[in-house]
Amino acid sequence: MLPHQRIAGRERRTFHLGTPSPWATCVRAACCSRMRFMWFSLMFLTVLCVALQMMGVARQARSSKELKLVSEQLVRMPAEMHGPIKNRDWKNLWSVSAAIFEEPVDQQAFIQRKDKSENPHSEEERVQVLEDTRKKRSSTTKAAPPIEANKLWLDQDFPKNPQRPDFPKRIPKMKTPPPSDDKAGKHAVKSLVDDTVMCQPRNHIVFLKTHKTASSTILNILYRYGESHNLTFALPVKMQSQLFYPIFFAAHFVEGVRSRSVKEFHILCNHMRFRSQEVRKVMPKDTFYFSILRNPVAMMESLFVYYKSIPAFRGVKSLEEFLIQGGRSYNASVPYNHYARNILTFDFGLDNTAPKNDTELDKRSAEVIAAVERDFPLILISEYFDESLVLLKHALCWSLDDVLSFRLNSRSERSRRPLRTETAERLKEWNSLDWRLYQHFNATFWKRIESTLGRAKLQQEVILLRAKRRKLEKTCLQEGGAVDPAQVQDSSLKPFQYGVAVIQGYNLRLGLNNDTRQLCQRLITPELQYTSALYTKQFPQLSAAAAAKKKIGVSKSTAAHRAVKRNVETNVHTAMMNNTSHNNTNKVSMHEQLKQV
Repeated sequence: MLPHQRIAGRERRTFHLGTPSPWATCVRAACCSRMRFMWFSLMFLTVLCVALQMMGVARQARSSKELKLVSEQLVRMPAEMHGPIKNRDWKNLWSVSAAIFEEPVDQQAFIQRKDKSENPHSEEERVQVLEDTRKKRSSTTKAAPPIEANKLWLDQDFPKNPQRPDFPKRIPKMKTPPPSDDKAGKHAVKSLVDDTVMCQPRNHIVFLKTHKTASSTILNILYRYGESHNLTFALPVKMQSQLFYPIFFAAHFVEGVRSRSVKEFHILCNHMRFRSQEVRKVMPKDTFYFSILRNPVAMMESLFVYYKSIPAFRGVKSLEEFLIQGGRSYNASVPYNHYARNILTFDFGLDNTAPKNDTELDKRSAEVIAAVERDFPLILISEYFDESLVLLKHALCWSLDDVLSFRLNSRSERSRRPLRTETAERLKEWNSLDWRLYQHFNATFWKRIESTLGRAKLQQEVILLRAKRRKLEKTCLQEGGAVDPAQVQDSSLKPFQYGVAVIQGYNLRLGLNNDTRQLCQRLITPELQYTSALYTKQFPQLSAAAAAKKKIGVSKSTAAHRAVKRNVETNVHTAMMNNTSHNNTNKVSMHEQLKQV
């Protein structure tokens, strides 16, 4: 072969080897470009991440569902079965939960049977299981000491492995306690009729403080409980003692609402004219509402003595005279006259205008009762104060020690006036709305006791409450009871005096240790002083600013007074030394000016 032919053949072979096929060209164009390679890589990684995430969500949902089923089974189990569980027991328990998870149709029927026909295990069989379990546990563990009745399980040091006491044969129905807030008690309390049932103390409370109904004592109970549990009070702005009563309540009446310096309020209990919508702007949704009523006959006698200076009562000598005149001096449009008629209805934020006839009275009273029942699940009765405290204790899931109290803002016997039967009947007619309201809730009060506690249980706790109070009186009080304000030794503990009523106070026993003295002093601190102390504790900066402002005002007033006094003294001294033409009358006049200053 000639040389040039060899060269041509070599060039043809080189061309065929260097020219790729059409498929190779497509693959190289699609995959070998740098940008497209990076794009395919990112897409692959994205799909992989999404797939892993979905697998994790599915696994978490499955695990949470299994845990929920297991927790529900544990809640349904008797209390004796909640002891330490061995490994094989955990395996059995998880196998049961897995079976339930695989068959969701029978899940609800397994967790909670609706009736005895669906439940293959009878009550007798469950009791027998409990008995067998109790015998096995009693052979290996020692019995715990008995628990004292009405003992509050708070602020106690619990062992790491506490021994459980024997439980009664009856299987209690376990209730899931509501979620507690940050400042709520960490331990549950035995508070219901069945001592085996645990409940969570209520810390969101609204108490509508009505007038002359022993509400100051209830206020002191709430103040002490809230202070000891570090709760936040919805106090009036600018250190006021009332929430701008008798104006309808508004949310901005509470200190910290407008400035948003308070994140959560726990207790609202100062005097206000109730308005549901505004109160709910301040308090959380799970708040418990309650109030207290008093027989309008006795309440009106107290109101007349305490508010004798209002226009309706000012021109009459006695309550009998006011009623005999048919309330002629009463004018609903005059300020402060709301104290003179249907004050309870007024405090609840309702129209206290007297009905014109019986038909209107029936209609209006039904509307008032329905409105109060809608907003207040519990109404206490002042005439049965100790019984009311026991009922309140159970409603709030507190202890008897939490509701212990001394009577506050109470009148002395010498300022009380007995009423005749004719006067009492006139008062019922005059305060017809309040009388219907009281009659209704007095009846529901005892119905509630019958349905929750029972008379026997109630009487036991009332006796125990009174015994605790007597013991506390002997520990705290010097005279063993209330004294007239002139006999109160500590001026900071003197109650506020208003009208012609004589409001009594207390003297503390000497020689008390610090803890006992603090407890006793809180029990007898009057409403105004306690409210001011709580305001200072919650809002120290605002309190200090108010005190400084008040001090500046007092200083200015004192300086002006001293300047006037110096001026008068100078004039008198000049007149006497210079023997001016002032006669004796003028000298006496200057001396009188100096004396007045």
